Amino acid sequence: MISELKSTAEKKMKKSVEALNNDLGKIRTGRAHTGLLDHVMVDYYGSMVPVNQVANVTLVDARTIGVQPWEKNMVGKVEKAIRDSDLGLNPASVGELIRVPMPMLTEERRRDLIKVVKQEGEAAKVAIRNLRRDANSSMKDALKDKLISEDEDRRGQDEIQKLTDKYIAEVDALLVQKEQDMMQV
Repeated sequence: MISELKSTAEKKMKKSVEALNNDLGKIRTGRAHTGLLDHVMVDYYGSMVPVNQVANVTLVDARTIGVQPWEKNMVGKVEKAIRDSDLGLNPASVGELIRVPMPMLTEERRRDLIKVVKQEGEAAKVAIRNLRRDANSSMKDALKDKLISEDEDRRGQDEIQKLTDKYIAEVDALLVQKEQDMMQV
């Protein structure tokens, strides 16, 4: 009973950390990386699909992303989708290749992005704490129904707390790493 609750809570906490990691990947640093365009959606014959499903996304150099649509008629649509995204990028097409240069981040913009990073981190921590609360309440219910003893309840809550501490430490480590990446010029 307790091991099931613990493993379920651990899986969900792990997913919260992975979701945070994905969200942090979308917040740009000064360097180019192909994952930046993952959530940019393009109109492909009436349906909205991610850029990487209609084009080959590569790194041209450390500060430039290259996007090469598989169909020639998609060049304009992909370029427009990247320009209209909330990333603040200004793509330029060179024949069939769309070059997306990464603009330099100003100090003020970096500080704003760090605030966003911290908000994302706090949301992940809240999600992890909510999972702890849910697991603990499930154990309390099991104790009430006499499925587990008080000792098992206490031991289970301690184990859930250790899991919570572990995953919150992972979130903190991700945040510190992202802040360092963002403050690098």
